[in-house]
Amino acid sequence: MESFPIHLNTIWFILICLLFTGYAILDGFDLGVGIIYLFVCSENDRRTLINTIAPVWDGNEVWLLTGGGALFAAFPPVYATVFSSFYSALIFLLTALIARAVSVEFRNKVESSLWRSFWDWCFGLGSLISALLLGVAFGNILRGLPVNESGLYIGSFWDLLNPYSLVIGLLGISAFTMHGSLYLCMKTENELRERILRWALYGWIAFIFLSVIVSFLTIFYARYLFNNILTLAGMFILIIFIASVVVVPILLKSKRYFRAFIASSFAIAGLFNLFAVGLYPRLVPQFVPGKPDFQQFTLTIHNASSSPKALSAMLVIALIGMPIVIGYTIFIYRVFRGKAKGEENGY
Repeated sequence: MESFPIHLNTIWFILICLLFTGYAILDGFDLGVGIIYLFVCSENDRRTLINTIAPVWDGNEVWLLTGGGALFAAFPPVYATVFSSFYSALIFLLTALIARAVSVEFRNKVESSLWRSFWDWCFGLGSLISALLLGVAFGNILRGLPVNESGLYIGSFWDLLNPYSLVIGLLGISAFTMHGSLYLCMKTENELRERILRWALYGWIAFIFLSVIVSFLTIFYARYLFNNILTLAGMFILIIFIASVVVVPILLKSKRYFRAFIASSFAIAGLFNLFAVGLYPRLVPQFVPGKPDFQQFTLTIHNASSSPKALSAMLVIALIGMPIVIGYTIFIYRVFRGKAKGEENGY
């Protein structure tokens, strides 16, 4: 096999990580708002919560589509293995994402409490299920997938619901709940914000607790991750992650909600990239029961990459397109900055 330039493969690994990190931060608070929405009863409060994300939620999901497209272009075998392995789970995930998207647009189209209640449940449960399934999918990749020499998945749907992946799914729910609460603290005020502050602290406590549990379980399910995490780069990201988590309640107590939200963003980015550093240069580790370090058929940035010419050409396109996406995102958030209200003619 032709030897590919490692710098191109590594650059694309980093780029894909950045895209999925952007998605976790941006759509993460969307999902968190949806989870909190399940526990809000007042119609005015529900309108307020939806209005905080209504102008930005669809733009946030562009990062997921871009990340998936980049994965398909740069590492086609990985895209094929992951999407075929998670086929059933992805159907549930897409259904949940579609349900929450449709509910935002439809809930206020008919003056009926039953109609609104139906779409409210679609929005809340769609957010909760999406957060869980995204975490479960990521947990399975870290644990490894049972694949053969051709990279084909040889497990079942129920194999995906293993303890390690389910706990990471719960970790994702806690992270997005904390993140979404901090976003709402910036966008709401008065009594509603005081109630949301409690959710921020609950999410923060659950996030710390589950992070410790995941770290412990990683020793048994994916101990190979520690090989890179204990390097200089891994320790640097670990320090950023810990510092970001620690300052969140301090900033909340001093009512610096924007800074707390930024700290939460760094915490989510730190956790995701900590796992990414541990994963490198693997993309889809092979899982063999009882042998967590046996990865003969693992897909890596070397054996699952597109050709060097394709990577080079796509890198040019990415360097042109990414600033546009980032610039558009900044513009939208600047236009819709400020507090959200539960107007009658809103969502």
